[in-house]
Amino acid sequence: MHSQGKSSGSIEMKKEVDIFIPCSVDQFSPDVGFDLIELVESLGFTAIYNENQTCCGRVLYDNGNWEEAKEVSEKFINDFKGTNTVVGCSTSCVGYIKTKSVVLFHNTSNHNSHKSLSERIMDITEFIHCVRPDCDLGAEFPFKVFLHNNCRSLNEYNVEEETRLILQKVKGLTLVNDKGNNFCCGAGSMLEMYNKPVSDELAKRKIEYALSSGAEYITSTDCSCLLRLQNYIDKHGIDLKTIHIVSLLRYSSKRNG
Repeated sequence: MHSQGKSSGSIEMKKEVDIFIPCSVDQFSPDVGFDLIELVESLGFTAIYNENQTCCGRVLYDNGNWEEAKEVSEKFINDFKGTNTVVGCSTSCVGYIKTKSVVLFHNTSNHNSHKSLSERIMDITEFIHCVRPDCDLGAEFPFKVFLHNNCRSLNEYNVEEETRLILQKVKGLTLVNDKGNNFCCGAGSMLEMYNKPVSDELAKRKIEYALSSGAEYITSTDCSCLLRLQNYIDKHGIDLKTIHIVSLLRYSSKRNG
């Protein structure tokens, strides 16, 4: 089950878990951050949130600004010092820390600190699979759902299998798509800013694929993708919604609470 980018099965799961809230969640979808904390705590852990945390450096890295990326990533490493497992809700950001930013710290004083963090950090989907192998959280979501696996979750940090297992255990949820839709949604690294026609076409294809599958919702492990798709949906008045997998898993708890 553990392939490239995934955490070692030997990680010691302490009862205190550090929470990583990505920039896109903090700025545009804060409810997902609160849902992440509640989800981790519902699994029997104490969620610790460091208010000083900032960007992981992924956007700078992807756009070739490696010096700036290194500076931001160094702060990120310092924000998550210690031995706690770090749980985030973005396979893109977590994948960057685990498999990409390592090149910034070769033969530097932060090499070992980065190595430690890369082994301790994981996406919520991998975390759920580690602490609850049957992936049954008692969640309910009575809708038809299209799963969008973002590019990084497939190419850097493959948690597609874990994500599907979790969704298949959600009561009332119908997963409508096969595994043949694995192409970019148009968000990829600031593509929407630098090449909007291509970004729009990719978003259009993804949404058409979801609609043809009969989906009522698109879910993903990455907020940036969902923001891109929701922007296109709103602009064109399409009868479709997006929801982060964390909020999907908390849906029944919030509705009944």
